[in-house]
Amino acid sequence: MKLYIIGAGPGDPDLITVKGLKLLQQADVVMYTDSLVNDELIAKAKPEAEVLKSSGMELVEMVGIIVDRLKQGKMVVRVHTGDPAMFGATMEQIALLRKENIGYEIIPGVSSVFASAAAVGAELTIPELTQTVILTRAEGRTPVPELEKLRDLAAHHCTIALFLSATLIKKVVSEFVEAGWSKETPVAVVQRATWPDQLIVRTTVGKLEEDMRSHGIRSHAMILAGWALDPEIHGKEEYRSKLYDKSFTHRFRRGVKP
Repeated sequence: MKLYIIGAGPGDPDLITVKGLKLLQQADVVMYTDSLVNDELIAKAKPEAEVLKSSGMELVEMVGIIVDRLKQGKMVVRVHTGDPAMFGATMEQIALLRKENIGYEIIPGVSSVFASAAAVGAELTIPELTQTVILTRAEGRTPVPELEKLRDLAAHHCTIALFLSATLIKKVVSEFVEAGWSKETPVAVVQRATWPDQLIVRTTVGKLEEDMRSHGIRSHAMILAGWALDPEIHGKEEYRSKLYDKSFTHRFRRGVKP
C-alpha cells in the first residue's frame, strides 16, 4: 500500500508535472486541498474517481479516510498546492501513515515562489549581487525558531521569499529596516500566481505596507524582496554571469581573452 502525494503547482492546471498528472488520472480516490488547488486540475481525474475535499477535515479524520481507502485496495492520491516540501503539512500525515505501515511517494510540484519569480520576470540569484535565496515566513500565530527571526535572516541582505505573511506586513517592514535594509529596496508581491486573477504589485520596502493595503492583499500572496527584484538589474553589465562571458573558460568552451 502506498499513498501518492502530488504537488499541484501554484494554480495554473497546466503547471502540474507529467508524472503527477498521470497519477491523478489513474487514481481511484483523489483527496485535495480545495481551498488552494484549482478545480480545473482535479476535473482531469477519471469520471468514476472518488473526489474528497480536505479543507474542512482535521488531521486524524483525513488520514483515517486515506488509510481506509488504501486498505480497500484503491489507488489514492493526495494533491497539495505548490510543492509539498514547502509549508505543505505533509510530514504529520506521513507520521500517521507509518503507524499503519503504509508507504508514500512524493511527486514534486512548481512552488509559488518560482511561479511568482517567473510572473515578474525575475532571476532570484544575480552574480556579484546575491547568490542566496531564503524561503521563510514572518512570525505570527505560529512562532518561528529563535535563530530564524526575519530580522536575523534579512541581515544577510540576500533575496528573501516570504510565504504566508500578507497579514504581517508591518512586522515584515520593521524587521527589514532593523536588519539595515534601505527603504528603496525593491519588492514584488504576487497574489494568486498563475491564476486568471493574478495580481502583481511592484513596490519597495518603504512603500510595501501602503501598497498592500491599497490593493487589498491579505492572503494568497508571495512576497519577493531584495535587489534581485530590481527590474533594471539584468541590464547592468557588472552583474553578468561568468558562464556566458567570452573570456571565461569552462569544460565546453575555451575563453578568448580581449
